[in-house]
Amino acid sequence: MSAAATIHPSSVVEDGAQIGDGVTIGPFCHVGPQVVLGEGCELLSHVVVAGHTTIGSRTKIYPFASLGHAPQDLKYRGEASTLSIGADCMIREGVTMNPGTAGGGMETTVGNACAFLANSHVGHDCRVGDNVIFSNNVMLAGHCTVGNYAILGGGAGVIQFARIGNHGFVGGCAALENDCIPYGMVLGNRAYLSGLNIIGLQRRGFSRDDIHALRRAYRQLFAPEGTLMERVEDAAAEFDSHPAVQEILAFIREGSKRSICTPRGTAQAI
Repeated sequence: MSAAATIHPSSVVEDGAQIGDGVTIGPFCHVGPQVVLGEGCELLSHVVVAGHTTIGSRTKIYPFASLGHAPQDLKYRGEASTLSIGADCMIREGVTMNPGTAGGGMETTVGNACAFLANSHVGHDCRVGDNVIFSNNVMLAGHCTVGNYAILGGGAGVIQFARIGNHGFVGGCAALENDCIPYGMVLGNRAYLSGLNIIGLQRRGFSRDDIHALRRAYRQLFAPEGTLMERVEDAAAEFDSHPAVQEILAFIREGSKRSICTPRGTAQAI
């Protein structure tokens, strides 16, 4: 344990826990014996970190968060799976995150500079990128993938094995049961693709030319003619010099256990 850490006397830090320089652990916290806390982490109070959990530098965790306890999977048999959380994250009150399982790769990973607002949940075997925002009460089921800069609005629920691409936006109280393309915006219950995340693109410095190319590609991909994969190949040829468009096409081609979320009234033929 680092001599430079500050630990409130009411907290329990188990033998074996690795506590970095400048860590602050407030009152009534519990840190398990396999936990690693990076330098400058702050646990305000009543925080529980269990299991094989690693938390990156300067991440700040608010009261009643529970990180690393056994996953909510009835098939889990106590395997030594892991939860890894990046640096500079904000984890607000009541947030829960679970480690992986033998059926999903044994690890749950969360990137850097993410914000998880009150009572949001990251299920087992999920992969969450960098600079992601979960608003209050977001529910991410197991085996999901969330790309960089994605935003999930309050109360959104995401079904297991779903993917949300880079810069995707999931509206408040949406129920997402299919994959959200990169740069896409999905709304509603059940969620449908309502367009591109234009405001997010503008805020992150995408050029007007890039946004216009994405708009043209979006219209082509979700036109009524042909199958989705035929339209993907047409767009690949037309937008071969546009990396953002190619990213969407690669996401669709990769496929998953879920279909692609489409606009209302658009056929999902493949």
